[in-house]
Amino acid sequence: MIKPLIFLSIIMLVSISLAACSTNQALQASEPEPKSVGETNENEHDQSFVRTIDGLVPLGDVPIPEDNPMTAEVLELGQMLFFDPRLSGNDQVSCATCHDPELGYGDGRATFETYTGEDGPRNSQTIINSAYYTSFFWDGRAATLEEQALGPIQDPHEMNLPLDELIEKLKGIEGYEALFLAAFEDGITEENVGKALAAFQRQIVVKDTRYDQFLQGDKEALNSQEIRGLELFSGDAFCITCHNGENLSDNEFYNIGLNSDDEGRYAVTGDEDDLGRFRTPSLYGITHTAPYMHNGSIETLEEVIEFYNRGGDGHPNTSIFMNMFMSNINLTEEEKADLLAFLKVLGGEPPIFTEPDLPGSE
Repeated sequence: MIKPLIFLSIIMLVSISLAACSTNQALQASEPEPKSVGETNENEHDQSFVRTIDGLVPLGDVPIPEDNPMTAEVLELGQMLFFDPRLSGNDQVSCATCHDPELGYGDGRATFETYTGEDGPRNSQTIINSAYYTSFFWDGRAATLEEQALGPIQDPHEMNLPLDELIEKLKGIEGYEALFLAAFEDGITEENVGKALAAFQRQIVVKDTRYDQFLQGDKEALNSQEIRGLELFSGDAFCITCHNGENLSDNEFYNIGLNSDDEGRYAVTGDEDDLGRFRTPSLYGITHTAPYMHNGSIETLEEVIEFYNRGGDGHPNTSIFMNMFMSNINLTEEEKADLLAFLKVLGGEPPIFTEPDLPGSE
């Protein structure tokens, strides 16, 4: 007997797929009548066009926890900590090592380089728009951005510095005590390190792309090819099934059929259904964050489209929606080009933060 939860999931996925297909029809139906000679706005759509795209909304303001306001003092401290290699055991690795602003806040590698110089198990996921997630890391093992910020510091494969040693180290660096006290009443603590780093990361946002402008009613924001790509994204290509909501991520976990030995979400939950599942990443900033997937195994957006077009690579625990509706999408070459054109709109321009003068440095 199928478990009730699985049955409900199937019903929901079927509903989403039907909604995606009807969305595509609604988009096409809302196309304006051909214009007479002299009228040049070939992409004009009325406001009803924008409202028909269920599940897609412009990116809103960054959620900020009440206990961690983004004051100037906290942000200044967070930026210093983010770029300071002394947060590692060997004084060589900073947060920016794997999250380089010039590399889309990733590292440009398939998988990160470990503390000992070997290839790590996973891709350094960009922190662009990470403030909008409801769980963190590829497998969702952290519940808050503050918790996530402390994880790599103490991980022996990443920065390799126990948090108690970090606190003593920071207390011994001239200038940090005053900076912490300016930002937090209780000064240098593990919690405040996490808060400062999380607050800094909440500034790393790509928003107000031409896609957002289009959803807000700017009829000129997308050209005709990009609009066709959006129609595919919202319909026949099924992208919207997982990449929906204001951050283009449903914050859920899926096995997309990528051949990999990584246990994914299973390592967190122990549930066999979660084997090989990973959280849906946002698509904002996507043109800056190659290579793609949790193991960095796909180098270009063109290859990402090909991967989904063929329905993945047959992982035995591939999520049910992939098997039911995306086993073979069969996009034409023109459709692939249209979808790619739309995805490139989502790249936007990430804010670039540079390394400040660090406390105690000569």
